[in-house]
Amino acid sequence: MVALSHIRNFSIIAHIDHGKSTLADRLIEACQGLEAREMRAQVLDSMDIERERGITIKAQTVRLNYKAKNGEDYVLNLMDTPGHVDFSYEVSRSLAACEGSILLVDASQGVEAQTLANAYLAIEAGHEIVPVLNKIDLPASDPDKAKAQIEDVIGLDASEAILISAKTGKGIPDVLEALVNRLPAPKGDADAPLSALLVDSWYDAYLGVVVLVRVKDGTLRKGMKIRMMSNGAAHVIEQIGTFKPKLTQGDALGPGEIGFVIAGIKEVAETNVGDTITEDRRPVDKPLAGFKPSVPVVFCGLFPVDADDFTHLRESLNKLRLNDSAFHFETETSAALGFGFRCGFLGLLHLEIVQERLYREFNLDLIATAPSVVYRVHMTDGTMQELHNPADLPEETRIKAMEEPWIHATIMVPDAYLGSVLKLCEERRGEQVDLGHTGSRAVVKYHLPLNEVVFDFYDRLKSVSSGYASFDYELFGYRENALVRMGILINGEPVDALASIVYRANAEARGRQLCERLKELIPRQMFQIAIQAAIGGKIVARETVSAMRKDVLAKCYGGDVSRKRKLLDKQKKGKKRMRQFGKVDIPQEAFIAALKMGDS
Repeated sequence: MVALSHIRNFSIIAHIDHGKSTLADRLIEACQGLEAREMRAQVLDSMDIERERGITIKAQTVRLNYKAKNGEDYVLNLMDTPGHVDFSYEVSRSLAACEGSILLVDASQGVEAQTLANAYLAIEAGHEIVPVLNKIDLPASDPDKAKAQIEDVIGLDASEAILISAKTGKGIPDVLEALVNRLPAPKGDADAPLSALLVDSWYDAYLGVVVLVRVKDGTLRKGMKIRMMSNGAAHVIEQIGTFKPKLTQGDALGPGEIGFVIAGIKEVAETNVGDTITEDRRPVDKPLAGFKPSVPVVFCGLFPVDADDFTHLRESLNKLRLNDSAFHFETETSAALGFGFRCGFLGLLHLEIVQERLYREFNLDLIATAPSVVYRVHMTDGTMQELHNPADLPEETRIKAMEEPWIHATIMVPDAYLGSVLKLCEERRGEQVDLGHTGSRAVVKYHLPLNEVVFDFYDRLKSVSSGYASFDYELFGYRENALVRMGILINGEPVDALASIVYRANAEARGRQLCERLKELIPRQMFQIAIQAAIGGKIVARETVSAMRKDVLAKCYGGDVSRKRKLLDKQKKGKKRMRQFGKVDIPQEAFIAALKMGDS
């Protein structure tokens, strides 16, 4: 075991695309964690989807051995964290396992919204923070301006910020020295009863459940019988070790160390993230402060295109849940789409990632319904129920009031695009809270209804600001509003997958827009198709997809007009009969495009 004074636990926090994974690669390289032939870009991003999109989804950990300039050997436990707002729960988990953070800022872009949010998370966790300015090799980089922004916006002293280029490796030795000299060593007592924080857990097909732990006090040893304090489950440790970044087995983990434990656990459900692990024979008195469980904010139905795939979908979702504790699902049925699942996500990117993983890893073709947020419905009998699916909304006569979730949004944007961003926020029923400046960039704070944000707000924000705006949000509560359920009828049949809850004042415009969009997307049939938007029993908008017309007069060369009339009347009767029995197939693109209303 390593002496406490020679351990440093730290995470890398930054906005998306500021170079976290590249810096992690350089640190691994500098400490010879992997041989040159084993190195590749984004070495800690294990999923193909992470590597293709260039984003980190799961926080990863690696243990590095570093010989400092003072001749001492140190152990550095590095946590590479995601930068996207949807995965901030991964960031908070990583921060709980560390004492310090590297705040990475792109010297050409400066401080962005997620930089700010993640820096505050680290400050709340009591971290020592080392500011590092990346991409100084770019012609557009301006380190002095970035330092001024760190001091003005975040309030951290940036006079000793380290200048690096994670791509070329310039300045990496300075970062390693700063980790040793500026970050605190962990505290702990090796002889005290065992208490270890369960940071993460995932399922491995060969090993069962692998548990990532940070030991606070005591020592974890191979063969020890451990107990989970939240559910009292006891297990015997079969394997113990660290990631270097390859799985490396050992005999024990002491105070301040981060590593893995394999104890023959069959289900990830038994390992609650944030739980305290203690020794079964000599338990600790009280558990460690865990972290808030992740709460899904966006719900959507997933249905197999082929009804026979339902069982396969259920098994696939169960497997996916093993590696993603923030993902929730339950069975639901739909008149239009059959059997499927109502799934809860942390945001639209999380939804997109899960859908893509189901398609790639499990070969499933799915139909996704309109995403919705969780509403609170207050009934006339005094009860309150949470509504995840607009199709389940009770009758209007039984509803006393409805509340929707609101968020506190922080948007950072160059002055040139400020007007467009303010207009977008006003269109989405936003209320301005604050407007400040840092250099040539505005920091706008708004209260916005989450319902208006989950669909396409992020895309529209990037569009109106030419990609320069950055956005971060947190939920801050519920507010009562005039909300109604808008249903879509296709030839008089309700399509519950397209039902949504909308603000009453916007309902008519939204309905008209949706009908127009569906008219373009639903293919023409041999009969006429009526598309209607309805609020309760009132139709607020209608579009008609005209029928395809077979040329029944093709064989009539001249001749009496009554002969042609007779053929046309016969065709009309056939179409009328077809409309009674005809089934309209709504393509998957129609479901997706129906959501992105702002693009039209």
